Amino acid sequence: MSPVNFYRANIKNNMFTKMLLLFVLITVVTIVSLSYLMYHFLSQSAIRSELDKQHEAVERVERYLNQKYETVHSYLNDIYRSASLSEDISFFLMNNFNEYMAKRIERFTSSATSNSESVLAYFKKYLEDDPDIQNIILYSAEKQYVYVYKQGSMNKLYQANSIRSYIPDAMALETQSVTLPNKWVRKLTGDEELPLYSIRSPINNMRTYKNLGQLLVFFRTEGLRQVLQSYAPNMKGYLLVLTADGQVLYDSSGKYNGKRYPYAEELLNPKQTVELEEESYITSLPHNQGGFTVVGIAPKAQVAASYQGLRDTIILVATICVLIAVILPSLLIVNYSKRTNNIIRFMKKVETGDFVARIQDPKEDQLGQISHSFNEMLNELTRYIDKVYKAEINQKNAELSALQARINPHFLYNTLEVIRMRALSQGARDVGDMIYSLSVLFKNMVQTKERYTLKDELEACRLYLELFRIRYKDKFTYEIHCEPELRNISMIKMSLQPLIENYIVHGLKADRYDNRIVISAVRVGERVRVVVSDNGKGMTTERLADIRERLLAVEATGESFGLRSVKERLKLTYGNDYDMDIESDPELGTTVSIGFLERDKELNGDV
Repeated sequence: MSPVNFYRANIKNNMFTKMLLLFVLITVVTIVSLSYLMYHFLSQSAIRSELDKQHEAVERVERYLNQKYETVHSYLNDIYRSASLSEDISFFLMNNFNEYMAKRIERFTSSATSNSESVLAYFKKYLEDDPDIQNIILYSAEKQYVYVYKQGSMNKLYQANSIRSYIPDAMALETQSVTLPNKWVRKLTGDEELPLYSIRSPINNMRTYKNLGQLLVFFRTEGLRQVLQSYAPNMKGYLLVLTADGQVLYDSSGKYNGKRYPYAEELLNPKQTVELEEESYITSLPHNQGGFTVVGIAPKAQVAASYQGLRDTIILVATICVLIAVILPSLLIVNYSKRTNNIIRFMKKVETGDFVARIQDPKEDQLGQISHSFNEMLNELTRYIDKVYKAEINQKNAELSALQARINPHFLYNTLEVIRMRALSQGARDVGDMIYSLSVLFKNMVQTKERYTLKDELEACRLYLELFRIRYKDKFTYEIHCEPELRNISMIKMSLQPLIENYIVHGLKADRYDNRIVISAVRVGERVRVVVSDNGKGMTTERLADIRERLLAVEATGESFGLRSVKERLKLTYGNDYDMDIESDPELGTTVSIGFLERDKELNGDV
């Protein structure tokens, strides 16, 4: 077959093929577009989440360093506020160490000044209190000596004049507060290999404001690592703490510690992404007073790797959806082709005189309608009879469905709930409450339970009484008392409700405001006794005797049927181990008492 003929036969003149191609095109475009949008949204969400985590880590580290910075400056502030400490540190920095110690001894022996504080003990206490501190260093600009406190070691005094070292020159040139430790000072203290950072503060004379020297505190970077590990253990990339001139105080990756960061100038760019070793997201937080900046750096490639699996999953799902969108319609086209050929085959049978032939195609699409019309054309009478028969079947099914809906409890529950919600929406809250109680009561009545208890029966009574409490508002109250250990004993369903109904129908006085009924369940010896008492109309002696006689009758009559039913079911369940008594006084009320022995076996709630 030539391409032109193939096109005419399978595409141009084939409606289903055209529909298939159009459907596949729309589906593929839709799936690809939605997949792209989903990937874009989820990837941006992952990036925002990672940047939020990075920003949180930067803030935590900055707060940690700021706390150390403020702590160091508080050392001197406390000294300045103390006259004795201020005088002591001034003397210490302006005189030789021997002269200072001699004066300390003199002060100690003097009774008037025996309680004067020592600056040496003052700093030693802070060294012991903060395990992050490696060294506390006091430098005397006047005498050019260095007094070093070292964690876990003895305090030492070093001479550092310009003849012996470059420390005086380095101290004079140092201007930043938070820096890398001076290499000459580190060499002097013997801590050259430890990763440390320094916080410096000048020491001035409070009277003359002359600079006396400097306070240097060397902190271990381990504290920074612990802060970062605690709050952002899975953070992508690394975190830097840079000085104003680009020196690296701390690098979480360990690559640039103690060096100058080669991309410090690029970090001045306020953009979210910067080209460093590779294009990276950055978050920076400068500390103006301390002169340092905390920078979080997350390479885009690392962040993208975190949602690489998401991208692969979306591509896989999109590919499967596209395949399904192509394969399933193709199968439908093949099915339509077979059905079309089947119609043509039956038409040829009719051409040969076979008028009994029928096309078996129950579907209701266009091909199905053609098949049905063809069958009707062959035998109009059969089609008519079949149509009437099917109509009758459908009608019976509809009637059966309607009947089932009427007797289906769930249909009733749903209907009552709709009515209740309608009443509540109209402001009739009491009507809504009554409908709710009725619905729950009905559900308790029709549901089947393996074991029906006294608690269930009392709850049914409560729901029934709640209806009439709402109906009569302030004219009617009820009480239900049950000993806790009796709640789970087996009980016959609907054994108390008829007693309550008798009171509602015959005993309640609508013109009174103190109508009251009390239900009590107690254990008396080995028997369980349930007492229902009210303050209703009561009964005359003759009426009470008549009811007792009816209860003893062999056959139940319409009158007193409820009491008779309760008694018969008690007798069938407990045999002679039950009793039922009725007491009543005119205008005082009626009391019905039921007693029975608790059975170990479970009772069928429908007895």
